Amino acid sequence: MENSSSNEDLPEGKAAPKVQGSQTLLRGLDLLDQVIDGPVRLAELSARLGLTRSTTHRLANALIDRGFVTFLPREGYQLGPKLLQLGFLAQNQADVVRIARPQIEALAAQSEDTVHLGRLDGDLALYLDKIPGRRRVDISSRVGDRQPLTSTGLGKALLLDSTEAEWQRAFEQEQGNGAPSIDYDTWLARMRGYVTAGHAFDLEENEDLIRCVAAPVRDASGKIVAAISLSSAAQYMDDDRMVALSDEVRGTAEQISRDLGWTPDARPQKRR
Repeated sequence: MENSSSNEDLPEGKAAPKVQGSQTLLRGLDLLDQVIDGPVRLAELSARLGLTRSTTHRLANALIDRGFVTFLPREGYQLGPKLLQLGFLAQNQADVVRIARPQIEALAAQSEDTVHLGRLDGDLALYLDKIPGRRRVDISSRVGDRQPLTSTGLGKALLLDSTEAEWQRAFEQEQGNGAPSIDYDTWLARMRGYVTAGHAFDLEENEDLIRCVAAPVRDASGKIVAAISLSSAAQYMDDDRMVALSDEVRGTAEQISRDLGWTPDARPQKRR
């Protein structure tokens, strides 16, 4: 990359100050941001960056040399293969349990209730981590447990992007395996509401006198890769408190998602 600014980037009559390496680095990162959505021609790219064409061209060429950008004739500049490699390595290195732990510990401390982290494992929800609460409430779950999807808050949060046909299949399968009985129309209406709200509830459906609020965790592509739930005895989780906790649980899940590379515009549309 270039290490100094060009006079052509400055108003006429002003000398170019010495440019630090960090400024050039930031310009390179800004350029990458501008080509995220596809090929961008030189003229448009220079306008977006507020740089002259020649400076933009030199900056782009430096990134091309390192594989961060490629150039398509008659189309423009776009992200290069080096970013695919780095993205793959970053995804492999992203340990959701390690990344989520500080956030779920903070949520458990603030709420004084038990917080779980889990992911989809076939047709069940696998509990990956558990932070016990401070209240004298016995939550029977353990790390490594597999629980039903359609009767747990965490499981429902993992299903929020699934189709209604997939919901029905999971519901009927779990009812056939002896899951707590609830009529499908009631369950379906609740699930539709959870999709709109971005979180899910367990209203003593999986364990007597235990309620929870849950929300999905997404990766950089917007895909749901895990979920968190906050659980407590029903005496501490009346309807008003569950509503009040929903923002906190959803906010914690979104922060974990951001730590995994998610941004709000990466959320996929729910399949029908």
